[in-house]
Amino acid sequence: AMLRELRRRWRSYKYRFVPWLALNLRRQRRTLRYVPESSQDKIIADEDVFETLLKAFKALFINDFRRQADILALLPEVKCQYLELLTVEQKRSEVNSCTHQGQLVFSPEEVLFNTLGFSVSRDRSSLVSAGTGVFVTKGFVPKGTVVSMYPGTVYRKHEPIFFQSLGNPFIFRCIDGVLIDGNDKGLSRSVFRSCRRRDQFGPFQMSDESWLTATLKNPLAVGQYVNNCSHEKAANVCYQEFDVPVHFPVELKQYLPNIVYSHDIESCLRCVVLVTLRDIKQGEELFSNYYTVVS
Repeated sequence: AMLRELRRRWRSYKYRFVPWLALNLRRQRRTLRYVPESSQDKIIADEDVFETLLKAFKALFINDFRRQADILALLPEVKCQYLELLTVEQKRSEVNSCTHQGQLVFSPEEVLFNTLGFSVSRDRSSLVSAGTGVFVTKGFVPKGTVVSMYPGTVYRKHEPIFFQSLGNPFIFRCIDGVLIDGNDKGLSRSVFRSCRRRDQFGPFQMSDESWLTATLKNPLAVGQYVNNCSHEKAANVCYQEFDVPVHFPVELKQYLPNIVYSHDIESCLRCVVLVTLRDIKQGEELFSNYYTVVS
C-alpha cells in the first residue's frame, strides 16, 4: 500500500521535478494533452482573443480613468485617444450608477457586462465537495467567446517550481511544458507579488495582482477556479493558450493576471484563456476538462 501511494505521488509530481524533466525532455514527446500542432489547439483565432482582451481592458481603463493620471502624463497621444473614448462612453452610460467627480463609475463586473454582455464571478460550486466554482452571473455568453483567464506566475521549462507545487492543485501545464501557477495562497502568492514588484516600471504596472484578493480589478481573472466536468456536468469551456504580442498596449498590461518568473528572458508573456464550447446562459456554472492540469 505504501509503495502504491509513493508511485501515485511520483506520477503526480514528476512533471514538476526539474531532474526528471531534464532527463526525459527528448524522450517524452507527449504532455498530458497531446496536440501534434499548436494551431490545432485553437478554438478561436488569436486575433479574436486579442481583440476581446483589448476591448475589455480598455473599458476597465476608461472606467478607472481618474486614477490613471501618472500613466497618461507620460503618454500624451494615448491620453487624447482615451479622452475621446471616455466622451463616447459617458454618453452611453446609465444614470443609475454612482458618480466620481462627474465621471460615471461602475464596478469591474458591471464594466464587463456593459462591454462584453456578460459577467462572471466566483461562488460555491453546484458540485458536492467541489468548493469554489465560477458562474455566469449576468447576461449571455455565445459559443466561441473568451469567458475567463487563468491567472498566475508563468514558469518555463526547468525553472524552479517544485516547492511552490507541493500540495498545489492549481498548476496548469501548457502543451510546450510551460507551467502556470494559479494558486492565490502561500508561497505561490508571495512569488507572484515579488515578481510584480520587480517588473513595475515607474507608474506602469506590468501585471495585475488583484486576482490574489477578493476584489478583482480584472473580473475575467477567475479561471483557476473553474471546476472539472463530470458525467452529470459536461464541459462547456476549454483552455486555449495565448501569447501576448509585444505590441500589446503598455497602459493596459496592468490588467494582465500573469507574470513571468524569470525577467531576463525576452519572450512573449504566456496566458491561458477559457473559451466557451457552447452558448452559456445566466446562472450556469463553467466546467472545463482538466486534461492540461498537473494535479
